[in-house]
Amino acid sequence: MAAKKACESFSKSLIEDVHKWGCMKQTGVSLRHMMEFGSKPTDRNLLISGQFLHKELPIRIARRAIELDTLPYGLSEKPATLKVRDWYLDSFRDLRSFPEIKDINDEKEFTQMIKAIKVRHNNVVPTMALGVQQLKKGMDPKIVYEDLDEIHQFLDRFYLSRIGIRMLIGQHVKLHKPNPAPHVVGYIHTKMSPVEVAKNASEAARAICLREYGSAPDINIYGDPSFTFPYVPTHLQLMVFELVKNSLRAVQERFMYSDKVAPPVRIIVAEGIEDVTIKISDEGGGIKRSGLPKIFTYLYSTAKNPLDEYTDLGTDDRITMAGYGYGIPISRLYAKYFGGDLQVISMEGYGTDAYLHLSRLGDSKEPLP
Repeated sequence: MAAKKACESFSKSLIEDVHKWGCMKQTGVSLRHMMEFGSKPTDRNLLISGQFLHKELPIRIARRAIELDTLPYGLSEKPATLKVRDWYLDSFRDLRSFPEIKDINDEKEFTQMIKAIKVRHNNVVPTMALGVQQLKKGMDPKIVYEDLDEIHQFLDRFYLSRIGIRMLIGQHVKLHKPNPAPHVVGYIHTKMSPVEVAKNASEAARAICLREYGSAPDINIYGDPSFTFPYVPTHLQLMVFELVKNSLRAVQERFMYSDKVAPPVRIIVAEGIEDVTIKISDEGGGIKRSGLPKIFTYLYSTAKNPLDEYTDLGTDDRITMAGYGYGIPISRLYAKYFGGDLQVISMEGYGTDAYLHLSRLGDSKEPLP
């Protein structure tokens, strides 16, 4: 498939508009602000939120569209990357052609449109992963992938920005839901129990391990289930699920043919003044020290991309134990999005500890790549 330059499929004036908006300043929002603002979803607040997104989303989307067109090593020309770039340009065009939001009816119409944009971008992560795989296929196998720094940095910026765009759209859309559950403000739960979320996420990961291997190590969770703090449960669920899944896989593969009973994966939830920290410990044999930096890269995984195996692009959401190698780097971005972090410490020959730090204060603004 010949690479199409954006100007061939989109008008010159649209491309000029993209470059104009891509130079504008982005505005970061904190978890606390989202929570306080969304706790009273009056028509006036929804209108203000809609007007903010009408200006903010095109800036964020334009920046990514420009970057998608200027990637190194020919990544911009790969068919999958072109598909993602077109999604971003389509969404930019939809947002820019939407008239000024003057009243609540405009806002409702706008909400339906951004909801559709969020759906359009559902498969950005696996499609971009496919683009990277298409790049790897054509590259010299001697290239050390973790040395391709520009691509790693681009993907970090790109996925971090995507988390922000989806959070802003999802939060706005959810605020329209009548009769929300107690303590729920859009995507945010003001009294989220990290122990409860860790329990649900680890049960889901264990079910996949059982499905793939026929057995699974136990998971022991330590922490106060009644402790709560404001956070986004879906984000925490995703992070813990990925980390526990990796631990279960390591333990399972290490002890599969052993006479010894597989040791449990341990999850410890600790509440500090600044951070809530979740430690996930396994005895799965650990990772070589030289291999540790690779777990945070996007070009390293040997796992198959689901879009490679199942050609029905976009409807398949089956999850395998291996995924497509993005679980750890993307989990770290989810942690960083609200001021936290993810660290992985390993003892080769024994096991791995992952420390997930979540900011308890909720006042750090989104990082804006």
